Amino acid sequence: MSPRRRIVSLVLCLLAASTGCKKEAPAAPSKPTIGLVLGLGGRGDQAFNDSALRGLELWSAGVKYEKAGYQEATASERQASLAPDLASRAQELTPLGITPVVLQSRVAEDYEPNLQLLADQHVSMAMGVGFMLENAVEAVARRNPSLPFLLVDSPLLDAQGRVITLPNVRTVVFREEEGCFLAGALAGLATRTGRVGMVGGMKIPLVQRYEAGFRAGVAATNPNATVLVNYTGSFTDFALGKQVGQDLLLKNTDVVFAAAGVDGLGAIQAVKEASDAGKAVYVIGVDSDPSHLAPQAVLSAVVKHVDLVVYEAIREQRQGRLQGGNVSLGLKEGGVGLAPVRLDFPGKAEALRTVDALRARIISGELKVPTQPAPAGTAGASP
Repeated sequence: MSPRRRIVSLVLCLLAASTGCKKEAPAAPSKPTIGLVLGLGGRGDQAFNDSALRGLELWSAGVKYEKAGYQEATASERQASLAPDLASRAQELTPLGITPVVLQSRVAEDYEPNLQLLADQHVSMAMGVGFMLENAVEAVARRNPSLPFLLVDSPLLDAQGRVITLPNVRTVVFREEEGCFLAGALAGLATRTGRVGMVGGMKIPLVQRYEAGFRAGVAATNPNATVLVNYTGSFTDFALGKQVGQDLLLKNTDVVFAAAGVDGLGAIQAVKEASDAGKAVYVIGVDSDPSHLAPQAVLSAVVKHVDLVVYEAIREQRQGRLQGGNVSLGLKEGGVGLAPVRLDFPGKAEALRTVDALRARIISGELKVPTQPAPAGTAGASP
């Protein structure tokens, strides 16, 4: 390593340490290293970040993360981690012989130095998960044109907000509104009070797509239902999410859609406590299935297969097939889906048949799901 590169690496390491960056696993020279910078909320968010970690660590590297460090994972552990709609692909998801390097960031200002740190450590591929990493990925990718990057949940955008591409960056976005439509349809069929709620994080276009799909789904199955939506303005405040969830329950909502990262975990806890107290209330999660957190309260979840996106990108990189460009995934491509509905409620069987029929209409293109919340009193979905 040149003296200049050593100085840059040292400065980046000191910066990372001062801002709370944590390198969770040392690089092993015997295997190619794949680096991942997590979004805010980090490891343990039970959603987006944990899904990316599953794709990197458990599936690609064949290891599980414990306090003492990485331990080898068994085939049965990898199998158990698959969502039900991916179970048939278990034989395809074999470890790829890589070493994971994971960086957690305390604040958004850590993203760019963390990605640059991965580049200076000569990882074979660098990944950022979450729309908030878009600027950082673009900046570091331009400085390191020979290093492949994966950005999940956002395209690259120019100063005017137009989508651009870089040859060394693959970006993957999801048509979340399609999965949220199914969640809303389910909520509309499961509610008994006729009032359902949504806890959103930051009020940004990405989360508003969640709201748009959810509202349209409720309207499709229960046009007389009332949908109450509260945004926390955050993705990392568990207590605030719980407070907003409790407020929705006090307003007689009996199904709550938690779409707010760590704030969403707080909303799940609010519904769990109400359910434990004997109330007939349910919660629907996002990104990953949170049913293990509240088995008696989680009705379902809008699942984004970030884990599969990460795994397939790593596999293509190892095979020399990874290309830059933008990829959009929805129900048709298997990028989003609805977690199994494990709880019983009156009319469940018929409700699931209705949801399945709506899923088929979306996949066929017969039903178009909106990406902007529809005005009150309108269905918001085009037949």
